[in-house]
Amino acid sequence: MIISNSLLLSEVRKIILSNQLLISGNNYSSKSGIYRIIEKLGYIQIDTISVVERSHHHILWSRMPSYQKSILDELLEKDKLIFEYWSHAASYLPMNDFRFSLLRKRNYSNKYKDWKISNRKIIGYVYDRIRSEGPLQSKDFDDKKSGTSGWWNWKPSKDALDFLFHSGELMIAKRSGFQKVYDLTERVLPENTDISIPSVNEFYRHLADKNLKSFGIFREKEVMYQRSYDKAEFKKVLNQLTEEKIIAGVKVKGFKDDIFYTSESNIEALANIKLNNPIHILSPFDNLIIQRKRIKDLFDFDYQLECYLPQNKRKFGYFCLPVLCGSRFIARNDAKASRADNIFLVKNMFQDKDFKNSAYSKKLFKKTAQLANFTSCAEVKGM
Repeated sequence: MIISNSLLLSEVRKIILSNQLLISGNNYSSKSGIYRIIEKLGYIQIDTISVVERSHHHILWSRMPSYQKSILDELLEKDKLIFEYWSHAASYLPMNDFRFSLLRKRNYSNKYKDWKISNRKIIGYVYDRIRSEGPLQSKDFDDKKSGTSGWWNWKPSKDALDFLFHSGELMIAKRSGFQKVYDLTERVLPENTDISIPSVNEFYRHLADKNLKSFGIFREKEVMYQRSYDKAEFKKVLNQLTEEKIIAGVKVKGFKDDIFYTSESNIEALANIKLNNPIHILSPFDNLIIQRKRIKDLFDFDYQLECYLPQNKRKFGYFCLPVLCGSRFIARNDAKASRADNIFLVKNMFQDKDFKNSAYSKKLFKKTAQLANFTSCAEVKGM
């Protein structure tokens, strides 16, 4: 079913920003609020780069400025309401979605079954040590690297840990100094967790549901971002959801060849969405912008994280943060948190010419100061 009236691009942006919890009036607070944010967004990406702040903390702070970093540890270790695994990348996921990780784990184990056979001794050694000694980190295994030197030559035990984690026999019990602490899945998983492996149809329905919940509107290619999938089977799922009136197809002006999927309730809610132009300085790994093609198509923002580029090819800086104001991206903030000096350094601020005025500059400085405080820096320099 195609909804007869097409949406304006401005309306699509409103739907997305509302569901991404980036409009004014989101009154999330406390640990339960953080869990609801993770559940709403579907995942929180984990990344090791801490030039400003690690992505998972930054993403949550953007939705709840009172967020404390210890909350995430509590949700993982104590409450076991979230777990660490793979979405399109390493992520924190709601424990309620655990069974939907099992399909990837089974596929991973099958894909590397020959490697498992060839390395069964080191795999068995690593597994048995954790079973008898309890949770361990990679550094607790002292076997030497094989082959020539280089960062790509992981220790054999690290390979085994990685295989056991991705195939589902181990889980991350916690992080210690951001290092993974592994334990047996049976000892980490809460009692009564659903461990039935979903069918492909169930899995695709789950992905569509998550995208509807977290973005409010989506195209087929966005649901399957960085995933290999059966296009015909997924199209079948979209047709089923449409027949069940869970989703409905809609056209968007300016995208004549694309079908977007949303719900009647999201369209009805449009009249009540008020943007009020809040400013957000986002992580490069934020859920809103992680799909660069989508953000370029729908928000006219051509963004690339340039830390992976050679220095002579960077236009905006090593770790440039996107700045969102209302429904427009108005700046790029090339920043660094120098915690040793207690200084948040803005090396460059690339502002849209339409927003270079005192009112927006004051709002942007205030938000930058708030981000600096979150990163444990007392002073902002460079603005």
